[in-house]
Amino acid sequence: MAKLYFRYGAMNSGKSTALIQVAHNYEERGQRVFVVKPAIDTKSPHVLSRIMVSREVDLVLGEEASLRDAVLAAGAPDCVLVDEAQFLTGEQVEALFRLAVLDGIPVIAYGLRSDFRTRGFPGSLRLMELAHSIEELKTICRCGRKATMNARTVNGAFVRTGSQIAIDGEVGYESMCGTCYLLKIGTLG
Repeated sequence: MAKLYFRYGAMNSGKSTALIQVAHNYEERGQRVFVVKPAIDTKSPHVLSRIMVSREVDLVLGEEASLRDAVLAAGAPDCVLVDEAQFLTGEQVEALFRLAVLDGIPVIAYGLRSDFRTRGFPGSLRLMELAHSIEELKTICRCGRKATMNARTVNGAFVRTGSQIAIDGEVGYESMCGTCYLLKIGTLG
């Protein structure tokens, strides 16, 4: 039976790099992958890794698009890989679950668990509820401890307020452990 996998981690934990590596592994064995990325991530129409590797996306998914229909219309792949899965809607995550259990296509979704205010993203929350397998990808804080949170900066200063999604030149993110997060940000949520 195919499964829905959710691999999450803080910023800089290698989620996109891992997706690109999994795609390579499938293709090296002559299998076809279908790579999906939500349209809300406007940085690029590619999966971009911070270590300067990239991968073309098969589908840039709009909020209203039927994910399952789009994948099946392209011809059933051997695996579906999703980058920035936190930006999916609950319905799109349910479509991924259906692809796995009804259509027998393994689905591996990569994304953040929570935002800079420590609040869950809708896509991530639904993945936590439905995924057959949940795996944390780890990275470290500046202090050397395991980072589990994402702090937002605007023009270099840490901020506590703002919309859940901000993808532009002024906004930056830093992965932090809980201690450093509380010391720098001062509060949860």
